[in-house]
Amino acid sequence: MSLALVTMSHSPLFGYNDPPAEVKSEVDAAFAAARGFVKEYDPTLVVSFAPDHYNGFFHDLMPPFCIGYAAEGVGDYGTTEGPLSVPTETAEQLAEWVAERDLDIAISRKMEIDHGAIQPLEILFGGIDTVPTIPVFVNGVAKPFTRMGRVRSLGEAIGSFLATLTDERVLVVGSGGLSHDPPVPQWATATEAQRALLLNGRHPTAAARDARQERVIQTGRDFAAGTATIQDLAPEWDQALMKVLASGDLSPIDAMTPAQMAEEAGNSAHEVRTWVAAFAALTAAGPYRVGYEYYRPIKEYIAGFGVMTARTA
Repeated sequence: MSLALVTMSHSPLFGYNDPPAEVKSEVDAAFAAARGFVKEYDPTLVVSFAPDHYNGFFHDLMPPFCIGYAAEGVGDYGTTEGPLSVPTETAEQLAEWVAERDLDIAISRKMEIDHGAIQPLEILFGGIDTVPTIPVFVNGVAKPFTRMGRVRSLGEAIGSFLATLTDERVLVVGSGGLSHDPPVPQWATATEAQRALLLNGRHPTAAARDARQERVIQTGRDFAAGTATIQDLAPEWDQALMKVLASGDLSPIDAMTPAQMAEEAGNSAHEVRTWVAAFAALTAAGPYRVGYEYYRPIKEYIAGFGVMTARTA
């Protein structure tokens, strides 16, 4: 049994606040390399680890992890709105498998997912329903955060299930990070209006969504111009993490703490949990080799921007 992997940064600012042409060309080339890798592997099943940005999961009920039995894109930032092709029976079997390994897992029969999960599917497959996909939400915005070792255990448990699917070619995708600190409200410092959004901001009006998105777009422009007050990117932190992921020994990640991650790499650096879960899933099928890596800090996207591909030996 072999597994393949793509981990990649995402950004709501694609097409809204692109970097200079030579940098965008690099990003396009990185995405093309990932697409070529996926096309050659020709997966029959995708397991997507992704965060949410208060579009599908809110403080009214915020699980650390959730497996979707059905899912649909919310259509933020021009991404595709509508249902994914989720193999419900397999997703149910996966959740049972994870629960039997002493990992508490939430499930959703109506998961709503945003650009964090949708963009990779659009980039890699040209659509969100091209290949059967099981979405796995990993909390990357709301305290309290689980220990990183717990994230690794989740990935390993999911990977051990995937290794039993001998008739499938499974691609695991991790989408998020790397270092970045976009203007996502924090509950402790949020205004009353912001707390109302964080508590339950489902299905906003078009005007409300446009206003929220415009604030992020303007922050990206200000950040690129050097006038934003958000935390700077952390290239050394990003590249050190990518080096650990490529090494095949993920145990050093267990020492990372939520406070340290936020301090060194920004409040939304917690999204790297999706990368960790994806690589941990890969370890369950044996040793792996990273075939492609790209990294560049891109202020226009408010992200330390990375792409990696890997496959088990």
